[in-house]
Amino acid sequence: MAVHKSLRPSKGAASNRSVLKRAERLEQLSREGRWKPGDRVVGIPKTRVLRAKVKVKAAKKKDDAAAPAAAAAAPAKKK
Repeated sequence: MAVHKSLRPSKGAASNRSVLKRAERLEQLSREGRWKPGDRVVGIPKTRVLRAKVKVKAAKKKDDAAAPAAAAAAPAKKK
């Protein structure tokens, strides 16, 4: 059964979680070399949650600037 549209949380209200699940923390710690398989799972150290923000506007500006130049260069190549 689907959730009614009015009961769904808005996408703008969703925020990044500030707490990781144990499996996510173990994965992050193993990448950093602070935890190895076989070590205790209980009492693991805290991890910092860093979420990178994607700059969408900068990518759009580069694409917009490249599009007119590519369009002007395309007919020149055909001649």
